[in-house]
Amino acid sequence: MKLTIDNLQGQGPQDYTGSLDGTKSPRIERKLNQPAELQFSLVANTPGFVIPVMGARVMLGKANGSDVFTGYVSAAPQYEYLGWGEQGPVYRYNVEVLSDEIVLNRKVLPNRSPFVNRSAGDALRQLAQDVLPDQFNTAGVQDVDTLAVYTVNPQQTFSFHAAEIAVAARASFRTMNGSLILAPVGAADYTLDESDPTFSPEGLWVSSPNLLVNEVTMIGLDEPQAYVRDYFAGNGLSLKFYLSQKPFAQTKPAMIDEEYLEPSLDPATWVVNDPTSAVSVVAQTLQITGGTGADGQTTVTFVEQIELGGAVVLQHGDVSFSAASNGVLGGLYAGGISAAECLAGFQITPTDTGSNIQALINGLLTGPSLATTPGHQYFFTTYLYSMEVYRSKETYHSSLHPAGSGLGGGSVAANVRFVLEVQDIDPNNQATLVAPATLLYDEPAPVAPGFCTYALVNATSMQCSIAFTYAAHISLGEVRTALPNASYVTQLVGTLSEGAQCEITSDPSLDFYPQYVPVLNELIVASYRGSGKAVAQVQNATSVAQLQSGPDDGTRGAVRVAKTPGARTAVDCENAALATLDDSTGIAWSGTYETWSDFLPGAAADIFPGDAIVLNVPSRGAIFAAIVREVEIQVADPTGDRAFYTIHFANDLAAPLAIEYGVSSTTIALQDMPPLLATAQIGAYYQSNLTEAQITAVSSTTVEIDLGMAPASGGGGVEVRENDYGWGQANDRNLLGRFETQTFSLTRVAQTQTYFLRLYDGSSPPRYSRYSAALHVDYPL
Repeated sequence: MKLTIDNLQGQGPQDYTGSLDGTKSPRIERKLNQPAELQFSLVANTPGFVIPVMGARVMLGKANGSDVFTGYVSAAPQYEYLGWGEQGPVYRYNVEVLSDEIVLNRKVLPNRSPFVNRSAGDALRQLAQDVLPDQFNTAGVQDVDTLAVYTVNPQQTFSFHAAEIAVAARASFRTMNGSLILAPVGAADYTLDESDPTFSPEGLWVSSPNLLVNEVTMIGLDEPQAYVRDYFAGNGLSLKFYLSQKPFAQTKPAMIDEEYLEPSLDPATWVVNDPTSAVSVVAQTLQITGGTGADGQTTVTFVEQIELGGAVVLQHGDVSFSAASNGVLGGLYAGGISAAECLAGFQITPTDTGSNIQALINGLLTGPSLATTPGHQYFFTTYLYSMEVYRSKETYHSSLHPAGSGLGGGSVAANVRFVLEVQDIDPNNQATLVAPATLLYDEPAPVAPGFCTYALVNATSMQCSIAFTYAAHISLGEVRTALPNASYVTQLVGTLSEGAQCEITSDPSLDFYPQYVPVLNELIVASYRGSGKAVAQVQNATSVAQLQSGPDDGTRGAVRVAKTPGARTAVDCENAALATLDDSTGIAWSGTYETWSDFLPGAAADIFPGDAIVLNVPSRGAIFAAIVREVEIQVADPTGDRAFYTIHFANDLAAPLAIEYGVSSTTIALQDMPPLLATAQIGAYYQSNLTEAQITAVSSTTVEIDLGMAPASGGGGVEVRENDYGWGQANDRNLLGRFETQTFSLTRVAQTQTYFLRLYDGSSPPRYSRYSAALHVDYPL
């Protein structure tokens, strides 16, 4: 092997092979999804010997040109005194080197928006590009599998994030010679067979601890649960209305917080297509001066997709028009960026005196238009509301469900309400700063896509400046009010300075600001999701039956907390439990194999963590497949390209590979524990949730209910209870009734009353909805 070191002092790579200390062999340590480390010792045995400097480039390769290790000296060499020679003191220089990603770890990651609905490979490539643009070859980075969401923590290193991304996709990550490599684990596999003449029986150690688990309780994060609608009536005085449940709290870090302070747009936030140089940043504003004249060619697009879930505000900016303009501002696009593909946005069309602003919905102009006035500023805002907070499920992997065929994933169907408004501000009239915005659109989109591309600008030919852009999740509550004999309109939830009419407090309550006090008999509906802990209980019934013996019922249980990938919902918990049970009902195997590089398993040229080892050693009962977790290489004969390998391997039961478990002090209340499900029941047990159930009429003695869908035929129906527990045909303790129709009446006995509803089917025992619809009425009797 050849050792070269470039001290980055202008001499280029220098051959240090002859200076290796023959009494201490170079040693390489490779660990799965961690930086590799090389340790070697040098002795100054030639004139002009240069001691390696910290940061020097190191390469160790075979005579055939293949690389064994590449990286950078991570610390100043340690001097070890050997004695006194003819030229003075003699030292051994002990050098430590870390693999190439050390240069990425030295950089602070940008405080960027979370990756949404991206492949693992795409996220890794983007992180490397954010830190050191175009410095690494990413051709070896495979997409592997899709991540529902991944949040970057700038306090952690690139290597930390690369490892988390790899775990979530059941992949292995490493670097070599300026290249990033991400591939599914087991992409390379080698057989270790005791009938092979090169097999070394004395070099093999295997162990098989009893780690079998056949029943898993999987705990996740706080999740959105009940579909709640609270109904109130104004009395002309009250500002506070107490909610029936604590709303699910969305995380609220900004996705976009752009004030255009830099001389150009941040590539970690924006992607710019600008063939005619119409886009620039001038005086802390985004300037648009023209376009190609064609739709979709001059665009400023957010680098991530926008998930159409929960409650989101998109403040497209404070816009000033300098001339008649043509294009779309603040567009959400279900496909490519074009007006025809625009799900919701603001169409700007030229007129003789300026421009018109109108809502563009599903590619069509909709609703009223607003004419611009020279010198005025226009504040564009889009709000979206969905009762489904997450529009995709997380994906989990196991040895039986590797990358590309994981458990879970897929989209979550939902309706989304879009509210588009524009505030016309006259700089010479301060009253316009607090005047109500002009509502251009306020309607739901049935079964809207889960994700959209957000293009702040799609300029056919535009002349405008944009002062800021902001996007974030807001309080998960859709509030709509109706004056007597009028239609419902959406009231914005947030701060008064943001133009909102009300806020949701921690009481929990819905509080209106004094200037928006609900008038007498004004109807108020607050729609949101309740909150609880995501949890699932899943059992492998076959394994349990096999282990039953006398008083032993056969269960081998465990409680796990899903950390990476996280479990945002009970559905995620179920899939995480399935992935755990895939491997945990088998036999745990781990081991070590030592051999020379000439006799590696399967005649491999090299072995890396993430490679698969298939053992066939019947004499020890060791017939199993495992994944290499660590490789230690002692370069005993550099000139002969010979090294001694120690290979550590384990299967997923012995050492979980595609999921990391955490700890939690949360105790799940008995009434909140879900039913214990068999593996075959996952995905087929629960009935549909009543996401659109609502109260349609209220009198002093009754309420009228519309489920929003018809109950299943064949013995199915809807069960209504006073409390959100006790579901089942055998319990009538808090039962208000069972019905088989979509609409029905319920008795009202108090000013404040809550009705909990779940569908059930005709099976025995019946299967119910996962979450309740909670309809709460607080009207005077």
